Amino acid sequence: MKTTFRKIRKNAKALSPVVASIILIAVTVAVSVAVAAWMGGMTIGFMGTSSVTVTNVAFVNDGDNITLSLKNTGTKTATVASVKVNNVAVAFDPSGTYVDAASNSIAAGASFEITLEQAWIDGNTYKIDLYDGSNQVIGSVQQNAPGA
Repeated sequence: MKTTFRKIRKNAKALSPVVASIILIAVTVAVSVAVAAWMGGMTIGFMGTSSVTVTNVAFVNDGDNITLSLKNTGTKTATVASVKVNNVAVAFDPSGTYVDAASNSIAAGASFEITLEQAWIDGNTYKIDLYDGSNQVIGSVQQNAPGA
């Protein structure tokens, strides 16, 4: 019995250094991928978002202008660079609480109004999109003009 045990113990081999190195590298790569994914998720949260909510749409001046009441509901300053009504760019006049009125930058949580120089017709539907400097939609609304 003792001789059989000695034979088994003598023939038992550990992992070869090559296999051990491959396992060590695979574990290191897996851990680094997991840490990179976790850190990537954290940085997206820290970067913030730009989002503008339309709180009211007013069709004014007997068919000459549309006034939008807006609120920056994002976590960072938003810039309204352009406005489109039914996919056509229109001129607008901003007013309200801005970080910088010259560049139309709005602080997070601030409310403001813009007046669109847009003729409108009673009963028609108007889709209004707000764009930032990189031409990304930061706010949108669809509203019917009051009926005649």
